[in-house]
Amino acid sequence: MVGSRKFVSIVCISSALVLITGVLMIAAGKPQPALSGAIFTTVADGSEVNFNIYSSKADVYLDGGPGPGAPKAAAGLPDGTWVFQVTDPSGKVLLSTDPAKCRQFTTSGGIITGVVAAGGCQHATGNDIDHGAKTVQLLPYADTPNNGGVYKAWVTLVDDYINGCRLLGVPKGSALNTVDCGQTGSDKHGFVHSRSKTDNFKVRVPNNNEIDTRFLDENGNQIDGLVESWTDSLGVQNTKYSTHQPEINVVHIAHIEAPEVGVHGITINNQPGCTVTYIADTWAQQEIFGPGTVYFNVLENDPDWTKYIYVYCKTR
Repeated sequence: MVGSRKFVSIVCISSALVLITGVLMIAAGKPQPALSGAIFTTVADGSEVNFNIYSSKADVYLDGGPGPGAPKAAAGLPDGTWVFQVTDPSGKVLLSTDPAKCRQFTTSGGIITGVVAAGGCQHATGNDIDHGAKTVQLLPYADTPNNGGVYKAWVTLVDDYINGCRLLGVPKGSALNTVDCGQTGSDKHGFVHSRSKTDNFKVRVPNNNEIDTRFLDENGNQIDGLVESWTDSLGVQNTKYSTHQPEINVVHIAHIEAPEVGVHGITINNQPGCTVTYIADTWAQQEIFGPGTVYFNVLENDPDWTKYIYVYCKTR
């Protein structure tokens, strides 16, 4: 979208290699369903900022609920109390510097309603101009070690966080008082992949890698308000909607900013307003007749690129 884009080859990975995104085990070995809804980063008033590129770390706020471009009826986060963290894009390095008890917020009706009082260490909030929600500032967090300036924001329900910490040996009663619960292959500092939502963002870096999806009707007209499911290379899912905001160079696309190294899957299913007839990308010549998933392999030290997916819909 911004600057020149270089061609890179895209590796099509069989679905068998990415089924790590399936059901993971939390407590007592019981499978848990993936979370519904979505999160996204924004500024204090919830307005967009060139889709997840920020001039300073202090500018970045968390929002939950119907994402940018989502129809009003779109489902937000389930009601509950949540905890968040900021990591490097791999999830291995925890960048949040305060205890988890300071990083809690509540949701009701699919939107963030406020932060949880924690003796003064709770995070600052803003007022979302779109749907009456609160936004939550992500500071304090350390600088990312990623050379591209990429960060990853995570959220999970507090109960799931406590269970994830217990699997890592942190007692239930002290989990929220810790900064870092540690990590295993399926947990990132107490955040279990299948029970979390993530979104990537960049600070002070003008160029980056992006995955953009366009939905088209029978006449080639682009359709806004349609949804895709993004499974990142860690196996965490989030939803993105096609939207049109030309003032920030977003032109009828569902947008994914700064995907980290590894395999990413973009799944498009049938939905109101779109019976999927064909999915294609122009580089790797992946094509699917009907609903399905397109895979992209992001390489270490990739040059800047934008990868496009085209989804053709039957609308009537």
